[in-house]
Amino acid sequence: MRYTWMLPCAVLGGVLMAACQVLIYRYAPVEQTMGLVQKIFYTHLPLAWWSFVSFFLVCVSGVAYLKTRNRHWDAVAGAAAEVGVVLSGLALVSGSIWARHSWGVWWTWDPRLTTTMILWFLYAGYLVLRKMDMPRERQANLCAVVGIVAFVDVPLVFLSARLWRSIHPAVFANKSGGLEPEMKIAAIAAVACFGLVWAGLVGLRTLQIKQKERLDGLAVHGEL
Repeated sequence: MRYTWMLPCAVLGGVLMAACQVLIYRYAPVEQTMGLVQKIFYTHLPLAWWSFVSFFLVCVSGVAYLKTRNRHWDAVAGAAAEVGVVLSGLALVSGSIWARHSWGVWWTWDPRLTTTMILWFLYAGYLVLRKMDMPRERQANLCAVVGIVAFVDVPLVFLSARLWRSIHPAVFANKSGGLEPEMKIAAIAAVACFGLVWAGLVGLRTLQIKQKERLDGLAVHGEL
């Protein structure tokens, strides 16, 4: 599979993200209660959403691997999991900074925060499993199953604010949208731009994993 799209995608995403700062800091109004601290939202939201997309890709790739036994899908799942764990970790950190100003505490056992933290631990464990010393085929099968099962927590993260009492803002779920029109445009632009960078990162990491497996295979057969 060709990966020539990765560099243009990542560069375009980076340029658009830089341009998006104009929307965030000049076009979108300053929130009356939180002030400039609210601008963290435009980073926190893309981090959270694209981490969920990453874990969805892990799940889909796991199903595809179990069905086809094609190692390409195992590489995609591993790459998506790595990116997802980094993004969800950064989402938790940025959310804590926002919470400190908004709620007066760095952390509270809010349903959405708690389910997100559980999600991070699940896929961090998935990455540990990928590094364990075991037969490669068995490891790929176990990782596929774990990646699929762990995804069950993603819908819980989305539904947590509705299933249980939560102080986490729903934002787009509110009838009024929860945002001024200018804020909504800036948020959508930030998510879209970050998506290009996300695609470049997942594609690059997939290529690296596949190249590593190829080199490992050559080493085993004494061709290196």
